[in-house]
Amino acid sequence: MFRSRFCAVTAAAGLLALTGTAEAAPQVELQRLTWTEIRDALNAGYTTIIVPVGGTEQSGPYIAVGKHNVRAQALADRIAHQLGNTLVAPVIAYVPEGSTSPRTSHMRFPGTISVTPAVFDGLLKSAAESFRVQGFRLVAFIGDHGGYRAEMCKTVAQINQSWSGTGAHAACINSYYTVIAGAYDDALRQKGLGAAVGTHADLSDTSLMLAVDPSMVRSGALRNAPKPTTVDGVYGGDPRGATEALGEIGVDMQVNAAVTEIRALQQHP
Repeated sequence: MFRSRFCAVTAAAGLLALTGTAEAAPQVELQRLTWTEIRDALNAGYTTIIVPVGGTEQSGPYIAVGKHNVRAQALADRIAHQLGNTLVAPVIAYVPEGSTSPRTSHMRFPGTISVTPAVFDGLLKSAAESFRVQGFRLVAFIGDHGGYRAEMCKTVAQINQSWSGTGAHAACINSYYTVIAGAYDDALRQKGLGAAVGTHADLSDTSLMLAVDPSMVRSGALRNAPKPTTVDGVYGGDPRGATEALGEIGVDMQVNAAVTEIRALQQHP
């Protein structure tokens, strides 16, 4: 039954949901599909897969450590829904976050999990190759954290070298991340909020999290807190004025930028 539903619609018309109701969102998460459903999706042209890369790290006292993982999953799902013909891999939650001996970067704070760059490189390559041999033609990596983005894009370039002539390719979707420090921060500054914009766990970061999953933010404690500093794990700016509405601006920018970039890759590999 699933196969007939999948094949009965085009990417332009959209999928029927697995629940069988046209109003519900279609299921795009690989981990929630059976292998036969994935096989039928591939046969129906679902040959793009988004690999969300998150990270488990401190984000100050007021945002839970799984921020990047939750955001990457939610936004990847939205991107896939807009694209059509696209599935979403499980989030890669284990990424380089600093040294463990001595403890550096975010590893200085409890709750952060770090892997070595070599492990990260191998993980990305193995995941991509798994998807290629199954029939996916475009493996699109979206990174929610800037600390590993250069390493991720370097690995993607190496994947493409090894895939030469196979008809498959990988992509590092830069605009998903760069739009935040670019157009989104500009939008916040235009609202007179420039002083509250920093680089980590600031107004921008906290607003984005509120828009995706407010349960990840300790809003009550944040509102009553003194301005947090680097000692608290907040790097610049002031998160206390964060709102869901401000976050929706950035989320929409991220989704739209990624959809545009991936769609161009689908049309012109």
